[in-house]
Amino acid sequence: MENSKNIIERPPVVVVMGHVDHGKSSILEAIKDFKITKKEAGGITQHIGAYEIEHKSKKITFLDTPGHEAFSAMRSRGARVADITVLVVAADDGVKTQTKEAIAHAKKAGTPIIVAINKIDKPEADSNRVIQELSAEEVYLESIGGEIPSVLVSAKTKENIGDLIEMILLMAEMESLQADMSLSPSGIIVESHLDHLKGPTTTIIVENGVLKKGDIVTTRSVLGRIKKIEDFQGNPIEEVTPSMPAIIYGFEDIPMVGDEFRSFDNTSLAKEFIKEKSLEKVDKNKDISPDAEVVNVIFKADFLGSLEAIEGMIAEIPQERMAVKIIKSEIGNINESDIILAKSSNAIIFGFRVKIAPQAKAIVERDKVVVLVFDVIYEFIEKIRKVMERAITPRIERIELGKAKVLALFFDGKGHQIVGCKIIQGEVKKGAEIEILRLNSETEEEEKVGKGRVKGIKRGAKDVEKIDQGEECGISYEGSIKVEEGDTLQFYLMETEKIEGI
Repeated sequence: MENSKNIIERPPVVVVMGHVDHGKSSILEAIKDFKITKKEAGGITQHIGAYEIEHKSKKITFLDTPGHEAFSAMRSRGARVADITVLVVAADDGVKTQTKEAIAHAKKAGTPIIVAINKIDKPEADSNRVIQELSAEEVYLESIGGEIPSVLVSAKTKENIGDLIEMILLMAEMESLQADMSLSPSGIIVESHLDHLKGPTTTIIVENGVLKKGDIVTTRSVLGRIKKIEDFQGNPIEEVTPSMPAIIYGFEDIPMVGDEFRSFDNTSLAKEFIKEKSLEKVDKNKDISPDAEVVNVIFKADFLGSLEAIEGMIAEIPQERMAVKIIKSEIGNINESDIILAKSSNAIIFGFRVKIAPQAKAIVERDKVVVLVFDVIYEFIEKIRKVMERAITPRIERIELGKAKVLALFFDGKGHQIVGCKIIQGEVKKGAEIEILRLNSETEEEEKVGKGRVKGIKRGAKDVEKIDQGEECGISYEGSIKVEEGDTLQFYLMETEKIEGI
C-alpha cells in the first residue's frame, strides 16, 4: 500500500501524424495559439521537439517531430514514445499514402487513435468520404458504429480545436496513464543536437521518477551529469516530472533520438551500464544487394532526429536494383570537407533544413558537385527516389506472344515477304519480333534459322493490329532470312521493364 502512494496519474504524450499538406503542423500551431499566449514567457521561441499545454487544470504533452518517420525511428529502438496518436486527414482530400503509413505506425505501436478531420472550412470538404476511406483501412469511427473517436476541425479558423483537446483528455482518462514517482528517473530522448555555445542540447520526456539538476544520466552509449534544465519555453527549472517535456544540458556527446535514459547514483554505475548496453556500430549500408547499382550520397541535417528519420525512410525504399550508399551522415551545415568528399566519391549531397557554408559555395560551382537542400522531408525523400530511378539501368524483357505455321508465300522480295499463316498458339501483334524455326531433316527437330519483324497483318483485305489462336492471316515480314512454307514463326516483344517500388 505504501508503494501505491507513489503512483500518480500522469499527462498524456500525444503525437500528431498524417499526410503532407493535410494540416498536421497547422493543427499543432492552432493548439499552441489556443493555449499558449505570447504573454507566457514570450511564447515558444525555439524548436525543442515537444511542448506542453494546460486545459482545465489538465496537462497534455505534444511531440513536435518531423512526422511519423521520426516517430518510427524512435519506436524502432523499443521506446513507446506516445500514448495517443492524433491522425489528421484533410476533409477535401481524403486518405492518402502517408495517411495509410501513419495508421500502420500507430497500430504497430499500439497507441489509440483520435481522427482529426481537418479543413472543414473548405467548400469542397467531404467528411463522409473521409469516413468511408478510413473504413477501407480498418479505421472505424464512432460515427458509424466503430470505436475510434473523431473530431471535425479547422486549423485555419480554430473551429473545434477545443473539442479536440477535450477528446484527448477523455481518452487519456480512459487509458489510466500512470507513473511511479519512487523509481529512479528514466525517460526518452525526443530530440538532440549540438549547440556550439551550450554543447549537447537534449529534449527529453520523463516516464517515471523526478529528474533534477546534478543527476547522473546515461543512455546506452552516452553519459552525462545534468548542469541545467529548461522547460519547453526556455525557462530555467529545477526538476522534471513524468510526461513533462524539458531541455537538459550536460551529456558528454549527442545521444541518439529514441534512446531511453536512466539516472544512477554515481558515475561508476552509469559507466558500467554503458559497458553492458553498448551497441555495436550499425553499418548503414549492410543491406545493399551485391547486384545493385549504387548512388553515393552525403546527408546533412539540422537535428539528429531529422537525420534518423531520413535514414529510416531510405531503408524502406526497395534497393535490390538500385541502392543508396551513405558515405557520410551528420548534423550541421554543408561545409568544404563535405564538398571535397562528394567530389572524390562522386556523391550527391542532400541537405535537410541546413545551409551551404559561404566558403563551400565557390567549390560547389567550381567542381560541379550536386547539392540539393530541402525543408520538407517528403520532398527530400521523393527527390532521392527520382535520383535512384534515373540512375537505374532498366532491363530488357522478352515477352512471348505466340506461334504460327507458314502455309503459303504470296510475295517474295528482297528483305520483304507476304506470308500466309495460321496462328497455332497465343497471338501475333503488329510490330512483334519473329524467330524463324525450320525442321532439320537429319535431327527431325526445329532449329532457329533467322530473325525478322512483323511489319503488318491482314485478315482478308483488312489491316488489323493482332490475330488470335486458330485464325489465318497474311503477315508482312521483314528480315534478311527468307521464310519458307512449313516454317514455324515464333512471335515475341522486347520491352523495357517498368521500375516499380521506386
